[in-house]
Amino acid sequence: MGLAKRIIPCLDVKDGTTVKGTNFVNLRQAGDPVALGKAYSEAGADELVFLDITASHEGRKTFTDMVTRVAAEVNIPFTVGGGVNELSDVERLLYAGADKVSVNSAALRRPQLINEIANRFGSQVCVCAIDARYEGDLSAADGRWICYVNGGRVSVGRDLFEWAKEVADRGAGEILFTSMNHDGVKQGFALEALAQLHELLPIPVIASGGAGCMDDFRDAFTIGHADAALAASVFHFGEISIPDLKKYLHACGIKTRI
Repeated sequence: MGLAKRIIPCLDVKDGTTVKGTNFVNLRQAGDPVALGKAYSEAGADELVFLDITASHEGRKTFTDMVTRVAAEVNIPFTVGGGVNELSDVERLLYAGADKVSVNSAALRRPQLINEIANRFGSQVCVCAIDARYEGDLSAADGRWICYVNGGRVSVGRDLFEWAKEVADRGAGEILFTSMNHDGVKQGFALEALAQLHELLPIPVIASGGAGCMDDFRDAFTIGHADAALAASVFHFGEISIPDLKKYLHACGIKTRI
């Protein structure tokens, strides 16, 4: 059956509070990130992702303090990202207790950053997040997946698959792919794009954007061939419990750590 599939709650942090939106906008509060992280760890999550979505200079200090508190409360690996622009940022977050660091905008602007992180800290530390929007008619498959930076605000015109291949070649340990079209809509992940990434890449792919029910997770693993599935609101607002989800996936023949 291969490696166990991972379930990863994602906590977007703004001004010290967890928030969640739809299509990257319309944010609403979802609680204290440290308390939520601890609860997910105890509920059987495999990993956690914390993203500082407004990584201003002042916000960084608040976020680094939060990372230290998370490390003291959880016993599973966690990734942190947001405003990671140079090796000193990676060092600061790892020193605070993070296991992995996610890069996105800075890597697209200066791809050499991926090589630098992998060479200095090891590929396993470097998660490259890619936010992409399908530009065209999804049902007609007549468009392209284009990468965005700055929290999904600015298109850089790069093709998703071309960039993902370069990311892997430069030494990233895994890719966190978020479909902006599917984010917060709760109608399933971008399965065709996930399957293409799986075929193309030698590194794990984390599916993000679109989880609405347990079937969506099943499809991400069986149709999209994702190695992990990340979600936010369905966990934050109690719509899906992690133990129930893992039991369901196990019943579907999908290997998870229970």
